[in-house]
Amino acid sequence: MLYEYVGAVHIHSVYSDGSGKIEDIAKAAFDSELDFIMMTDHNTIKPKEDNYARWLNNIMVIIGYEVNDEKNRNHYLTFGLNELVGSYKVLENGELGCKLTAKEYVEQIKEKGGIGFKAHPDEERIQLKDYPSYPWTENGSDSYTGIEIWNHMSEWVEGMNENNKLERFLHPLKSIAAPSEKTLKRWDDASAKRHVTGIGGVDAHAFKQNILGLLEFEVFPYKVLFKSIRTHVLLEEELTVNNNSSYALDEKNILNALKKGKCFVSNYYHGNAKGFRFYAEYKSNTFFTGDTIKFSDGKIKLTVLSPKESNIKLIHNGKKVNEVNRMNLSCDVTEKGIYRIECWLNGKGWIFSNHIRVE
Repeated sequence: MLYEYVGAVHIHSVYSDGSGKIEDIAKAAFDSELDFIMMTDHNTIKPKEDNYARWLNNIMVIIGYEVNDEKNRNHYLTFGLNELVGSYKVLENGELGCKLTAKEYVEQIKEKGGIGFKAHPDEERIQLKDYPSYPWTENGSDSYTGIEIWNHMSEWVEGMNENNKLERFLHPLKSIAAPSEKTLKRWDDASAKRHVTGIGGVDAHAFKQNILGLLEFEVFPYKVLFKSIRTHVLLEEELTVNNNSSYALDEKNILNALKKGKCFVSNYYHGNAKGFRFYAEYKSNTFFTGDTIKFSDGKIKLTVLSPKESNIKLIHNGKKVNEVNRMNLSCDVTEKGIYRIECWLNGKGWIFSNHIRVE
């Protein structure tokens, strides 16, 4: 039996450039019916030192951090460590940058037992000087755990221009359509060589913005963003909710699930994805995302269960090979490679699974 828990990943607080206190963010998460949040303030582990890594307001608070290099690129969401790697310098914009190269901090984080995800890796916007891009440019290391395949704030800003700016500020959830094709290709290409976990992030800051010089208001309040991109984890053990004496075990189980790809990404704005499942059956064994099937002969049965009718797409080695408009999909496969699922609603991305590997 698998236990499903739903969380928001990639969140900033007053410890860096966010506007909210962690206890208030946890309250917003509880009001949004989440189970956990993963904090990633820039280049600081201070929230963990201040004892925020615990159950708080019925929400499991996991404290990580987001590290970047001296050019403010190669942002890396890091979890499972009690320290920062490397030393830091103040950049021209007043933020910090790690003096290590991205290759060095990715490898050191793994060596120290942490896990990490390339954040918003394919940003390329140049049209808005107030919103520079922060792409991933260092590809010399394979020590990273995974990729943030869908980032709410990144997609929102990437598609913004002077003509639609006001509309996007007033309706921050409507414009989120799907992960970028470039990032999905990056993920599939990397996963063809080894396991690479895909996660979703909100990149929440709850910035205060002035619109047309007339009105200042909070853009993307935490509670609003918690209704968008979510990461669902599937655990073999139940979380011990509100039992801080077992917090370390709960955190370990969630981080291990993310490391192994026992998770999927959804956009709650299009519907609650809780209950989605993608699994394979082969020779009396059942395999889930993140698993590898040692294939010899016969057929592998793939099954998809969707919480409601959607456009279900089976992706094999980065290419669509099957598609139905139903609540489920079942088919036999015999080819090696990597398989994942996409579910779409009204032309918008809804659910993106991790891969099942066939060798």
